[in-house]
Amino acid sequence: MTTTPLAARVDRAWWRVPPRHVPVLATLALLLVMYGIGVSQYRAFSNVQVVFNIFIDNGFLLVVAVGMTFVILTGGIDLSVGSVVAMTAMVSASLLRSGLPPALVLLIALLIGPTLGFAMGCVIHFFDIQPFIVTLAGMFFARGMCTWISASSIPITDGFWTTMAQERIRIGESFVSISVLIAVAVVLLAAFVLAYTRLGRNVYAIGGNPQSALLMGLPVARTKIAVYTISGLCSAIGGIMLSFYTLSGAPLIAVGMELDVIAAVVIGGTLLTGGSGYVFGTVLGVLVLGVIQTLITFDGTLNSWWTKIVIGGLLFAFILLQRLVGIRKK
Repeated sequence: MTTTPLAARVDRAWWRVPPRHVPVLATLALLLVMYGIGVSQYRAFSNVQVVFNIFIDNGFLLVVAVGMTFVILTGGIDLSVGSVVAMTAMVSASLLRSGLPPALVLLIALLIGPTLGFAMGCVIHFFDIQPFIVTLAGMFFARGMCTWISASSIPITDGFWTTMAQERIRIGESFVSISVLIAVAVVLLAAFVLAYTRLGRNVYAIGGNPQSALLMGLPVARTKIAVYTISGLCSAIGGIMLSFYTLSGAPLIAVGMELDVIAAVVIGGTLLTGGSGYVFGTVLGVLVLGVIQTLITFDGTLNSWWTKIVIGGLLFAFILLQRLVGIRKK
């Protein structure tokens, strides 16, 4: 059987898709299928506000996931992000209750994450300790600090915070929150850094092969420390956004968020071994998690734990996909 010229061109075009794009395209296809199921099953699902609500409810998760993308691209991991988010929210609530000006509280809160991230990055590189262990210690430290600040929830009544929490930006007949604009700005800045700056090129090079990067004279130490600092900064921003969302700080808030963040990044197509991935893929990964939660909410009969079950299944599937793509690359 002879192949027609058109079929041959299509076949060649398919195989010309770079392997690193396959997981991202798979995530995009999954997202479209899930959204299509939602629209077909529930009439209100097609409302534009439903999509905006996914961004509103997951804006802080998206910002934290952007920071995690930098870390995983280098082949590392950061288990402290959820606890840093909680500590930032707790510090903000505590300082606001004590009467400090909101501008000063914002500055202090924004310094917490990158300071801890910088310290963990230094320990990881200079003492050659696995990121899993160092960031696990950071997770326990930050969570312990939350309980030390207060064993109970601290409400936020500051005027600036409540204004930021209640502000709505109209887009036609729908609206988004301030947190969505912050998340979009962080995503665009991170995408630019990874695509067009020396830091971004170094991140991909170190994730691809750290030994080769070192032999090429790339600043491995500086880059590794930088990505954990960036992750800490994104966690601090996420903590402030979460305090806008809940208008409180609680010692047990954001428990397990680090697992949701890692799942979003991996489902978004970033290889756990590093060297391949995109911020756009992370956005898709967060949207997939958001759509799953929304579908379960619309159904009304399923327990919220089904979210974790579905995410676990998807994570397993995408890890297998990454492995298959890795084999094809070889």
